[in-house]
Amino acid sequence: MSLRTTAIALTLLAGSAFPAFAGDQYVDSSGYAVSGYDVVAYFDLDQNPIGSAQPAAVRGNAAYTVEHNGAKWAFSSAENRDKFAANPDKYAPQYDGHCAYGVAQGGKVPANPHLWRIVDGKLYLNITKNVVGFWEEDVPGNITTATTNWNTLEANAASDREIPQYDGVIGPVTN
Repeated sequence: MSLRTTAIALTLLAGSAFPAFAGDQYVDSSGYAVSGYDVVAYFDLDQNPIGSAQPAAVRGNAAYTVEHNGAKWAFSSAENRDKFAANPDKYAPQYDGHCAYGVAQGGKVPANPHLWRIVDGKLYLNITKNVVGFWEEDVPGNITTATTNWNTLEANAASDREIPQYDGVIGPVTN
């Protein structure tokens, strides 16, 4: 075996010996990611301008679920479930479903499924209405900071806290 072949083989072997770090998805007491709301449905809702509340999130249905990133996800239809299963990275909220502003501030905290915004084709969630105000003061800057912070936060355990000041239904429809 040549020195080059040996070096390549050792590099591949070393790379496979260490698992890739992926953070845990935030899951609240509902047992579902994003509190059981349909993440694909956000992309079909009309966004309101910054400073205005977004349309209500769409509840998923326990009949349409899929496992991803160690969590169960619920969807309002089989079509949305299948879209997510085909491309979860397109639809899953950034920062494993943790509050985007919280990540920008250096921590993993819960996120409220009703406090959302899609920016450049990516879904971001926040924790409280007050936090949305801080997030919206500089969305591009907060995304840049959060993405930088995520490099060190991602491998940390998911938040185990419940969503504060949450005024929505937790969990999918169970009919």
